[in-house]
Amino acid sequence: MARYTDAVCRLCRREGTKLFLKGDRCFSPKCGIERRAYPPGQHGQGRARFSDYGVQLREKQKVKRMYGLLEKQFESTMKKASRMKGRSGENLLILLERRFDNVVFRMGFATSRAEARQLVRHGHFLVDGRKAATPSMLLKPGSKISVREKSRKVARIAGALETLEGRSLPKWVEIDKDKFEGEVKALPTREDITLPIQEQLIVELYSR
Repeated sequence: MARYTDAVCRLCRREGTKLFLKGDRCFSPKCGIERRAYPPGQHGQGRARFSDYGVQLREKQKVKRMYGLLEKQFESTMKKASRMKGRSGENLLILLERRFDNVVFRMGFATSRAEARQLVRHGHFLVDGRKAATPSMLLKPGSKISVREKSRKVARIAGALETLEGRSLPKWVEIDKDKFEGEVKALPTREDITLPIQEQLIVELYSR
C-alpha cells in the first residue's frame, strides 16, 4: 500500500496549521509550525494566492492528512457520507471520527493517529473481545476496545496512558485506564469535533 514516508512536519507547514501528526512534539517548541511558520520548498516564504478551487483543495488535503487517509480512501468515505441522511460534510467528519484508529487515539491509547494506526495493525487491541487489526473499521455505540493482555507493557501504549491526564477526552468515549479498556458511548456529533475544519469546502470540491 502506498504511504507517505517524508517528514510529516512538512505536511503541517504546507497546510499552515498544526495537524497533530507527531503527538507530544506538536505541543513543544520543536514543532515545525512553531519554528518555520511558512510552507516548505524554495518559494515557501512567498505570498500564497489560491483560487476558490485551491482553497477547497487545501481543505480536503488538510483533513485527509489529519486523519491519515490515502486519496481513494478519502474519496470512498466522502461518497458514503453523501449517501447518508443529513449534511454530507458533517457525515464525513463523523465517519472519520468513528474509524478504529481514530477512536484508539481519542481514548488516549496513542499520542497520534499515525501511532494508533500502527498499533492497531500490529494487533494490540480487541474490539468486543475479538482481535481486530483493521484501522478503517467503523465503531458504533457500545463498542468496547481493550488492550490485549500481552500488549499492556508496550512502551508506547503505557507512555500514552501516563500522559492521559493532560489531555481532554471527547464526551462520546470513556476509558478505564486501570483496566486498559474503553467504550464508545455514543456517536460523535459536529459539536464534538473541535478541529479547525471547514467541511463545506470539501463538499463543494466534490460537487464540481
